[in-house]
Amino acid sequence: MPVTFDNKLVLAISSRALFDMSESHRVFEEQGVDAYCQYQREHEDETLNPGVAYRLVRKLLRLDQSSTRVEIILLSRNSADTGLRIFNSIEHYGLNITRAAFTNGERPWRYVPAFGAHLFLSADPEDVAQALELGYAAATILPKPEDALADEEDDGELRIAFDGDAVLFGDEAERVFRESGLDGFSASERAQAKAPLPGGPFKTVLAALHRLQADYPESRCPIRTALVTARSAPAHERVIRTLRHWNIRIDEALFLGGLPKADFLEAFGADIFFDDQQGHCELASTRVATGHVPHGVANQPGGT
Repeated sequence: MPVTFDNKLVLAISSRALFDMSESHRVFEEQGVDAYCQYQREHEDETLNPGVAYRLVRKLLRLDQSSTRVEIILLSRNSADTGLRIFNSIEHYGLNITRAAFTNGERPWRYVPAFGAHLFLSADPEDVAQALELGYAAATILPKPEDALADEEDDGELRIAFDGDAVLFGDEAERVFRESGLDGFSASERAQAKAPLPGGPFKTVLAALHRLQADYPESRCPIRTALVTARSAPAHERVIRTLRHWNIRIDEALFLGGLPKADFLEAFGADIFFDDQQGHCELASTRVATGHVPHGVANQPGGT
């Protein structure tokens, strides 16, 4: 029978999101493709250090040891030749990643639908933006401080945090806020409290995590999710009713009323956080792995 990924959570990830390839990428940018290829061949037996999303991948694969419900796909702009170092590093760390697309400079996001990936993580903002435009959940992994990258000791629960508007939900409420201010936004959300919000690009990701969580007793589930939003009362009700309408579980909901998110994400212990606003992402990335979702009004010309 043909292999399928039905009922699996499928994550597609670039090599620069999985591993720290800053030195080889610097060679590429400063000296070009030929120098990069030579550098990768000369160093192919040197193991790459973990990258920003390595911890997320490791925890997902650890879940898969018992459930076989996770598939990690490597999507890389390396060639198969220069990609040998990446696969050597995957083997060194014992990561169960067996499928890959090496595109030799072409855009790897083209293979997201072919693999049936729920989420594409990359260090290349253009690849991410193009994937999102075609309707696929994607995020640009922001760099973390080197000392934070070294802190990879905790192998407990997998914890994933999401912003709300323009990530889990559509950006219609955010547009009202920008056009009418906080008072207009609050009035609009109060009036539509019982009307579900439209789904955003990461609704399918949360739904896939929800299906994984259903494999475990709630009291012993190794996956924990959180909504971390700038909303506050009275704009909370529509969010709660939307999740109820979707029949999708969220473990923690933080309605911060505009407070900075970084302290709360650190307290939650997020393995990764997704937000549509670049400024929020830059602050969060100093504490936790962060993916910028360039979707919605905040990422259009004139947005902030």
